[in-house]
Amino acid sequence: MSTPSPFYQADVVVVSATPAGITAAIAAAREGHSVLLLERTGHIGGLIANGLGATDIATRGATGGLFAEFIRRVLRHYTDTYGAESEQVRDCGDGYHFEPSVAEQILTAMIAEHPGITVLLQRQFDALPENVTLEGTRLAEIRILHRETQVIERFQGRLFIDATYEGDLAAAAGAPYRLGREDQREFNEPMAGQIYQAWGGRINPGSTGRGDNAIQSYNYRLPLTRTAANRVPIARPANYRRDEYVSFVDDLRLKRSAAMPEHKRNEWHWDDMGRIVNIVMVPNGKTDSNNQHTALISTDLPEENWPWPTSNWAWRDQYALRLRDYILGLLWFCQNDPELPAEFRARCSEWGLARDEYADNDHFPRQVYVREGRRIMGRYLFTAIDAVPVVEKGRPPVLAESITASHYALDSHAVRKREPDRLSLDGFFSYPSAPYTVPYGVMVPNDVDGLLVPTAASATHIGFSTLRMEPCWMALGEAAGTAASVALTQTVSLREVDIIALQRSLLRHGAVLLYFRDVAPGHPHYEAMQLLGLRGLLPEWEAQPDDPLSSADAERWSHAVGVSLDSPANQTRGEFLDRLWKKMVTENKKAC
Repeated sequence: MSTPSPFYQADVVVVSATPAGITAAIAAAREGHSVLLLERTGHIGGLIANGLGATDIATRGATGGLFAEFIRRVLRHYTDTYGAESEQVRDCGDGYHFEPSVAEQILTAMIAEHPGITVLLQRQFDALPENVTLEGTRLAEIRILHRETQVIERFQGRLFIDATYEGDLAAAAGAPYRLGREDQREFNEPMAGQIYQAWGGRINPGSTGRGDNAIQSYNYRLPLTRTAANRVPIARPANYRRDEYVSFVDDLRLKRSAAMPEHKRNEWHWDDMGRIVNIVMVPNGKTDSNNQHTALISTDLPEENWPWPTSNWAWRDQYALRLRDYILGLLWFCQNDPELPAEFRARCSEWGLARDEYADNDHFPRQVYVREGRRIMGRYLFTAIDAVPVVEKGRPPVLAESITASHYALDSHAVRKREPDRLSLDGFFSYPSAPYTVPYGVMVPNDVDGLLVPTAASATHIGFSTLRMEPCWMALGEAAGTAASVALTQTVSLREVDIIALQRSLLRHGAVLLYFRDVAPGHPHYEAMQLLGLRGLLPEWEAQPDDPLSSADAERWSHAVGVSLDSPANQTRGEFLDRLWKKMVTENKKAC
């Protein structure tokens, strides 16, 4: 007689303890719901606990909620540990720069404050239809491999959240998804399809705009250090392939790069390891070392990662080892290859891995930086148009169902390795955006109920290229957990969630749904300005909440929402908007 599979049950089951998965779990648990948070590895935290310590956000304050709380805790950690005037506090950049181990420590503490969350490590979900049970179109149960015992476990939930970088659960449940690059003609997006951009702006020959199945490249974000007492030397990997790096010899000799001439500037560390990796300092003498954008060869490994989104974990683990060897080989090459100038090798040799990071993984990050996997097809498709100003210096389109604001450039890494006679790498681009709004529908997959997908969100390749930053993902995760709570409390499906109730709950916890330069969470009239701003009453970047109210504004705003309200003298704009919103709540329950 076979032993029955271990069985677990919770209100909300979250697959993957990425930052989005963690914020989803916290948001659901803080409203009193039980949460199971399942993580494939032995550590929580995803990429921000795996080297991504230089936060990717273009406008600080554009994203709030649990992301902002995490940033505050980073600053408090360095202040409490080292003192307010310390070098560590200066290097943490007000909390936006941090060591990987500190990120994991803080996220672990945030989870621990919510006893309704049960974290289970070493739980692997394989994206196969036989690992899900659907009741009609509603996801009811999933089956997970316990990697240590090799036992299949069953997990039932009233609702599920897929926080994997790849969209594995959504795909297994039958949600349709996109892969690769859309053709430029499909949505008329800037930078769509095949694109060769010199870093700095110029579009190079060969750019056709044609769509394809290409996936932007992955790498590892490296916490390197030059601090001798904490430095682990780079060892030559067993699978070292010199031929993969030798083109860099001429790149260095000829000062050849993928940048526009005005961007070939003498940056910090440009004469050593910074020529091959993009170095941003974080506290305690460590770096967040990313792919060097202006280099034709760096830590990204394009093309070979294309199968990752839809491959099984056995293939992914093999690619992860290949990528690790490739990157270590590149660093070793820069430090040791005799064809490189001796002074360059010497300067590169000052760098090594940080001894006090990833002690259980030879001081190397544990997770591949999966910049893009599947992108679900959901209730709303986010495109580049949603992130680009409608008029010069204005806002992008304001989406009334916004669950977070965010801001980062449209930004993708290369999809192909260097090609003969090409001046830049296919797919590597940056294009300006402005603080934008992200609607609830990007998380709601077509064809599957009972599931939200905050990371593998519904977007084109270009739209996703800005959503994919961890601050935005953390905000989407918080919104997913909050939406799950609203759905459970109201006993409605995730498709029927009251958007206003969801938005008001997020705002109570400090979320930013619409960015204003002069209004932040905590302002006494914050909710009214946020929700009325989403209805078009405040189209400018400044809300001017404390300025005197004009009769013209009072009349225009009242007319816009169909609510009559007097405008007494000496009232501020914020006070009037607050009264207007409260009257809308009183008179029209459905609208609020």
